Amino acid sequence: MEDLTPMLQPTPTILGSASAGDPYLPSSGNGGYTVAHYDLELDYRVATNRLTAAATITARALTALGRFSLDLAGLSVDRVTVNGRAPAKTVHAARKLVLTPAVALAAGETFEVVVRYRGAPHPVRSHWGELGWEELTDGVLVAGQPSGAPSWFPCNDHPSDKATFRIQLTCEAPYTVVSNGPLVARSTRSGRTSWTFDVREPMAAYLASVQIGRYRRHDIAAAPVAHSLYFPPALARPVAVDFARLGEMIMVFSEAFGPYPFPAFSVIVTADELEIPLEAHGLAVFGRNHVDGLHGSDRLIAHELAHQWFGNSLTLTRWADIWLHEGFACYAEWIWAEASGGLTAHANAVLHRAELDLLPKNIVVADPGPHDMFDDRVYKRGALALHAVRQAIGDEAFFTALRAYTRTHRHGSVTTNDLLGCFRVASGTGVADKIVARWVAAKSLPPLQPAVPAPLAPTL
Repeated sequence: MEDLTPMLQPTPTILGSASAGDPYLPSSGNGGYTVAHYDLELDYRVATNRLTAAATITARALTALGRFSLDLAGLSVDRVTVNGRAPAKTVHAARKLVLTPAVALAAGETFEVVVRYRGAPHPVRSHWGELGWEELTDGVLVAGQPSGAPSWFPCNDHPSDKATFRIQLTCEAPYTVVSNGPLVARSTRSGRTSWTFDVREPMAAYLASVQIGRYRRHDIAAAPVAHSLYFPPALARPVAVDFARLGEMIMVFSEAFGPYPFPAFSVIVTADELEIPLEAHGLAVFGRNHVDGLHGSDRLIAHELAHQWFGNSLTLTRWADIWLHEGFACYAEWIWAEASGGLTAHANAVLHRAELDLLPKNIVVADPGPHDMFDDRVYKRGALALHAVRQAIGDEAFFTALRAYTRTHRHGSVTTNDLLGCFRVASGTGVADKIVARWVAAKSLPPLQPAVPAPLAPTL
C-alpha cells in the first residue's frame, strides 16, 4: 500500500518578509501578502499633536503565512487583532509591526487586521530628509514620498502594492481637512468635526495624505474635472491669480495624456513656507512662498498636476524607475509652456540639455541609486528622453502612445518596458527603445536631433 503520510502533512507556513525587496528602500514594504483596502479612523488634537486611531486592513495572503509585518513608525500600538483574534505574538520595533496570527493564514486567504494605536505623530528620517506627518504652525501637512506613510498609519509601504482607502479624520471644528478622494461625509459634534473621504481607485500608501489648516475653500470649476483651492484667507488674491488657468492646464494635459484619472483635483496652499511643492493622489500642496500673484509658479503647478497621471494613476513598480514619474512631470512643464504661448518644448529641451552638459555625467537615470532618486538630472534627462522620442516618431504617434499608456495602465503599476511597448505599437518601430536607452540607461549625454516637432498651437 502506498504511504500517504507525506500527503497528510500540513502545508508549511512561511514567515512573510519584512521588506518588499526593493533595494532603494530595503526596510520599507513587506512580503507575503497584498493589501486590498485600508479603513482609517483618526481622532486628532491639533493643539497638542495627539492622535488616537484605528486602522482596519483587508489583505490577501500570497502564500501560507505563519508571520507577517506592517510598517508603522513612532506610534504606540494598543491592540491588534487578525481575523478577530489576538495574535499569538506581537512585536513592534524598528518601524515594523510583526504579527504571528493565532491561526496561520492559508495561501489565497483574505484576512483582516485591526490595529488600534496612538501617539504624537512626527516625520520619519530618511536619505531625503524628514517624511510623513508634519506639524505646521497651525495645522498639519502629510508628505509621504517615498517612505513616510508609516508615520501615521500601519501599511505595506511600497508603491507596487496599491489599495483603496476610506479615511475619516476628526479634529477641532475651526479647521478644514483635505484628503484623498471625494468627501463623502462631514458632521460636527461638541466642537469637533469628522471628515470622511473615499478613495475608490487603487492608491500607493505613500500617496495617502491629510492636510489640516484654517483654510477657505474655493471651487474653481466643474469642467473638465472638478477642481478646488484651499488657502488661508489672507492669500486669497495671489492664489486666485496664480491658479486662474488651472482648468486650461487640465484641458491641455487631458488632450496630451488622456482623461484626467481621478474624480477631482484639489490644491492646498499652506500658511507656512515649504521647501518644495508636494503631490498626492488627487492633491497638490504649495507653500505660501509659491504664490506671488504673478504666475511665478506656473511651472510648478504644471509639474504637480502632471503627477496625477504619471506617479499617482500610473505608479512605478520599483523605485529605480523614478524617471517615469519625474521625467513626465518635467516634460509636462514644457508642454504647458508651449501650449500657453511660452517657449516651445524644443526650446526648453535645447536650454536644459545645455545646462546638463555643464554638470557631472555620472548618473544613470534608469537606476540612479537611492541617494540620487530626486536629483534634478533624473527629471531633466527623463524629459529629454521623451522629447527625443517625440522628435523621432512625430507628434501623432508620440501622443497616441502616451494616451494608450495612461489608458492601458490606469490606476496600475508600470515599468519602462510598459512605456516602450506603447511607443512600439504607436510608431510601428522599436526606435524609441534605442532612444530611451541612450538618455536614461547611459551616463553620457546624447545630442538632440535637429528635427523640431511642430509646436502646439497657443490657442489658450
